[in-house]
Amino acid sequence: MSTAWTDLGRPPLRATPLRRALLGDGGWAALDVVATTGSTNADLLGRSGPADGTVLVADHQSGGRGRLGRVWEAPPRASLAVSVLVRPAVPRERWSWLPLLTGLAVADALEGLGVQVGLKWPNDVLVGLVDGPPDGTPGDGAGKVAGVGKVAGVLVEARDDVVVLGAGINVSQRADELPPAAGVPGGPGPSAPPTSLALAGATSTDRDTVLRRYLRALRQRLDDFTAAGGDPEAAGTAAAYRAVCATLGAQVRAHLPDGRTLEGLAEDVDADGRLVLRPDGDGPAGGGTSAGGGGARTSLSAADVVHLRRA
Repeated sequence: MSTAWTDLGRPPLRATPLRRALLGDGGWAALDVVATTGSTNADLLGRSGPADGTVLVADHQSGGRGRLGRVWEAPPRASLAVSVLVRPAVPRERWSWLPLLTGLAVADALEGLGVQVGLKWPNDVLVGLVDGPPDGTPGDGAGKVAGVGKVAGVLVEARDDVVVLGAGINVSQRADELPPAAGVPGGPGPSAPPTSLALAGATSTDRDTVLRRYLRALRQRLDDFTAAGGDPEAAGTAAAYRAVCATLGAQVRAHLPDGRTLEGLAEDVDADGRLVLRPDGDGPAGGGTSAGGGGARTSLSAADVVHLRRA
C-alpha cells in the first residue's frame, strides 16, 4: 500500500512542528499542510474569508503554474509549493513590489544554505550550480561554480483586497527528475535551466528547514514593507533587491506582452518595481520589433527577460 513514507529519503512535511515554530505573535495566522493539490494559489483564492496571514503548503502540487502559463513540475515531496494569503495594509499602487519582495524572501532563506543566490527580474530565483555528485546529494556549498540554474519561481495573484504570494522551490530533485527548460508557444525559454538545491550543493535539503527559513524571511520582509507604508526605499526592500538582482548590469532581451522584443542594458529597478532598460537602438531585436530606441531609458512593468551576457 502506498503511503507518504514510500520514499524514506523524502518524508512528508511535519505540520505540527511547523505550526509550533511559525504561528502566533509575530508570525503567521494559520498554516495548513496537504498531501496533494492542483494549485495552492487557487486553493487559497477559492476560500471564503481566510484570515490575513494564512499559509497553505502542499507535499505535491499537480497543477503548479508560473507566469505566462508555464507549468512547475516536481515529484512528490521533492520540492516546496507554498502560498501565503495577505491583505496588504499599504496603498494598492505599492502592490507591484509584492512579487519582487516574495522572490527576495526566497533569496534570504537560501543564502544561509551555502548556495550562491541571484534574482532574475521579475520572478525567478537563480543559484550557482556546483560540480558535485550527479545524484543530487547535498554538498558542503564549497564546490566550484559551474553555471547558473533556476531553483524557484514566484507567482503572485490578487483578487479584491486579497493577494496570494506563491512560491515553488526545487529542493531534492535529481537531474533526471527536472523538466527540460521550456518556454511558451511563440515566446522565449528561460535564460537558466531548472535545478534544485541538492544539485546546487546546498548544505541542507530538509524541506521543513527550508520552509521555516522562507516563511520567517517573508514575514520580516512584509512587516518592514508595511511599517514603511509600502515605500520600498524606506523599507530597505529596493536596496536589498537591487543588491541580489542578477538582471541588473546584464545585457538582456525582453519579450513584451504585445509580442515585441527589446534588447538593452538592464540598469535599475524603479520605485514601482519596473525594470529600467537602456535599449540598444532602433532596429529589430531577436526577430521582433524593438520598443523605444536611441538609447533612451524605458521602464518595463511586464516582460519575459532573457539574460544574454553581463555588461
